[in-house]
Amino acid sequence: MSGEPTRPQVDLLAALVAEARVAQARAYAPYSGFHVGAALLTKSGRVFVGCNVENASYPAGICAERTAIVSMIAAGERDPVAMAIVTPGKRGGSPCGICRQTLSEFARDMPIALVGVDGDKEARRDTRLAALLPDAFDFEPEHDPRSRKSP
Repeated sequence: MSGEPTRPQVDLLAALVAEARVAQARAYAPYSGFHVGAALLTKSGRVFVGCNVENASYPAGICAERTAIVSMIAAGERDPVAMAIVTPGKRGGSPCGICRQTLSEFARDMPIALVGVDGDKEARRDTRLAALLPDAFDFEPEHDPRSRKSP
């Protein structure tokens, strides 16, 4: 699937944005003050949220997008179909490279709403994971664990 999100996807993304804004309010970002929230919809219809959690040892922190993915996996889900990410600022922030690669492990392409919140103003851009990471790292098919049958 490529190109712009379709109308039903756009409406679905609006609902995810609301969930991501709630998650953003829960972020723990005492060092940067940059609060991020994410909401991830799965094929089964479940929504998993995540927020960034910083740590005094900066590399120990985790981004909102990966927090949502970890929650999804911990709940036994594997098939994300859409995501919304909310950041501070006039223009929605884009996921970091690690988050893009982590998302691509479970969905090569899906619609993503990137939302920036600046006071009472909200700016949203809709994109797709494949546009953010067009050449994701991947094992050759014979080495790809996703192509193996589970026991």
